[in-house]
Amino acid sequence: MALEFPQIDPIIFSIGPLSVRWYGLMYLIGFAFAMWFANRQAAKPNSGWTKEEVSDLLFYGMLGVILGGRIGYVLFYQFSYFIENPLYLFRIDQGGMSFHGGVLGVIAAELIFSKTRKKSLFKVADFVAPLVPVGLLAGRIGNFINGELWGRTTDVPWGMIFPTGGPLARHPSQLYEAFFEGLVLFLLLMWFIKKPRPAGSVSGLFLVGYGVFRFGIEYFREPDAHLGLFAEFISMGQILSLPMIIGGIGLLIWAYKQPTKKA
Repeated sequence: MALEFPQIDPIIFSIGPLSVRWYGLMYLIGFAFAMWFANRQAAKPNSGWTKEEVSDLLFYGMLGVILGGRIGYVLFYQFSYFIENPLYLFRIDQGGMSFHGGVLGVIAAELIFSKTRKKSLFKVADFVAPLVPVGLLAGRIGNFINGELWGRTTDVPWGMIFPTGGPLARHPSQLYEAFFEGLVLFLLLMWFIKKPRPAGSVSGLFLVGYGVFRFGIEYFREPDAHLGLFAEFISMGQILSLPMIIGGIGLLIWAYKQPTKKA
């Protein structure tokens, strides 16, 4: 017995040649939440942030997500194809975004913002980290609605048959990621920032939390067909998550060795 994939039209509605898709809406939800939550945090007494700074930071961050996510996907997952067809980098109509690439893009955006606004990079990173998980949650739900990035075959009672995944039941790994990388990580960060923390510790916890959750869920997610498993036991997603875990642990250790620097 397996659950049938709910047939959800990926297009919400169309007006002439313009179509509004669930996946695009999920991106908008993620950015809208980030804007609301960032302004809410900035409005707190002595936050050190203005609405103008928040607006500029989110703009830089949005560019970082889009550019980093696309470049990361091409380099991490389609490098050989990119070498043969360099213009593939600009074929965004064919899809393809990498979260790990998006993280690198956001870090670059944070560096630029912190330099131009003369703010501490770690203060900026700690401000941004709690804005991310809800966007991840929304994005993974968008993946589920699209019937993409499904999991490995399974015989668990909640296994699901996806239209593009063949006749066998598979883990709905998109929902696993939405729950752990989105909801659980967000609640963990919300608990963590209730008290003043050393600068860099919030972003360090985010890196560790996401890296650990993603690394574990990759065991349930179907590896990319053209890449498979490296050495037959580790996926590209796990390889890219390891530096996040190691870097996050290092950042936490560094932050707590300097307890006078508060985020």
